[in-house]
Amino acid sequence: MIDENKQVNNTSQQLGEPIEVKQAMMSDSAAQINFNESGSEVTEPVAATTNVSGDTSATPDNGVAASDKTEEQAAALAALTQQIESLKGQLEERSTQYLRIAADFENYRKRNQKEKEDLEAQVKRNTITELLPVVDNFERARSHLKPQTDSEMTIHKSYQGVYKQLVDCLKRLGVSPMRPEGQEFDPNLHEAVMREPTDEHPEGTVLEELVRGYYLGERVLRHAMVKVAAPKEDTLPAQDNQSSSDNS
Repeated sequence: MIDENKQVNNTSQQLGEPIEVKQAMMSDSAAQINFNESGSEVTEPVAATTNVSGDTSATPDNGVAASDKTEEQAAALAALTQQIESLKGQLEERSTQYLRIAADFENYRKRNQKEKEDLEAQVKRNTITELLPVVDNFERARSHLKPQTDSEMTIHKSYQGVYKQLVDCLKRLGVSPMRPEGQEFDPNLHEAVMREPTDEHPEGTVLEELVRGYYLGERVLRHAMVKVAAPKEDTLPAQDNQSSSDNS
């Protein structure tokens, strides 16, 4: 650049141009250089503007990313919903199993309680059944013994007191005697050991209780042995046969 200025100066001197013109030309060259520099400065905002437009063109990518995020959230929500439904199903199944087990346990408890009650009732029945012959003997003694003296009356009252105490104990246990006289014969309650022909009572009427029967609660503890009325016509063929045999 210095050599070019020297050359210009030399040329100007040869042509006789004034130095002021040369300086003006030099100033114009500097202005041109400054213009180029300012042009370079102008280019930079344009580049910045280009970058801004580039950022604006990236907005669809952000929308795609937001859409992908929404889809992920929807998938996570669906998975949680499915997990909740599965847990609800398991809870219902466990609840059903619990109710079934509770029902089975309640049935077992009731069955066990019933078996216990039946066992206690059976033991009570067996024990009382063993005591009934003692009661029968007291009743036979009362019907056969006829005290005559004071000492006999004392003995009679003594064993009658024991008999009454035994009967009271049986009553407290739920034992009650049958009173079948005059009732119709019932095989569920009575046991017929004798038949007596008569026309005073209908057939099948209990005429006499030979061995007393008892209830334990509402169940039969011991069947009563009874004598039952039979039709009087049943004895006619036997009498006819006897008379015919006598005639022969």
